[in-house]
Amino acid sequence: MLSGEADGVWSGMEVIKNAQPDVVFLDIQMQDGSGFKLLEYFEKIDFQVIFTTAFDQFAIRAFKYNALDYLLKPIVPQDLINAVNRAEKIKEKKKSLEGQNLDKLLENIKKTTESPKIILTTADKIHLISVNNIIRCESDNYYTRLFFTDGNTLLVSKTLKEVEKLLSDFDFIRPHKSHLVNVHFIRGFLKHDGGFMLMSDGTEVPVARRKKEMVLEVLNQL
Repeated sequence: MLSGEADGVWSGMEVIKNAQPDVVFLDIQMQDGSGFKLLEYFEKIDFQVIFTTAFDQFAIRAFKYNALDYLLKPIVPQDLINAVNRAEKIKEKKKSLEGQNLDKLLENIKKTTESPKIILTTADKIHLISVNNIIRCESDNYYTRLFFTDGNTLLVSKTLKEVEKLLSDFDFIRPHKSHLVNVHFIRGFLKHDGGFMLMSDGTEVPVARRKKEMVLEVLNQL
């Protein structure tokens, strides 16, 4: 029986906490982060996880994190049946945590995100950038400008959508089509003119009307 559904990390956390499911079908890429990131927020995981995605390059990582199973979209009905049957057998044996080794899963995720870095290229240099130093990113036509905690900026030859994919495993949300922000540097929400996020560098980032509910949900979790 379906207990609930959500389309993002923050909304997914609420559904899981309220529904307390036995099995979670978890997409790897969602609108405000990744399935890996969602799991990191749970101190204790007492449900089984089946990862789903349209991108098979995540398969190795999913299995590395000891997921119960991995389903590639479009999902083959028999694969879904097999995954559910496997979950039921584990539950019957009362070995869900041992079977998935979810404590180890969380440990692995946290190790890979303690000091995360991404690689971005400009016209004359390849940059190794600490994710934790990025306050926000702003679209500049077919380029993206990154704003850092030390006050510096960097213009890279990637669209904001491409940068968003690079940062999808981390705590970034996209409140507006032209902006991507690190949730750790949000300092408040301004209600004038539809809504703005106040960032640690003093910038007021606009919030699209359709993203307002998601933004407020994120703020409630901070």
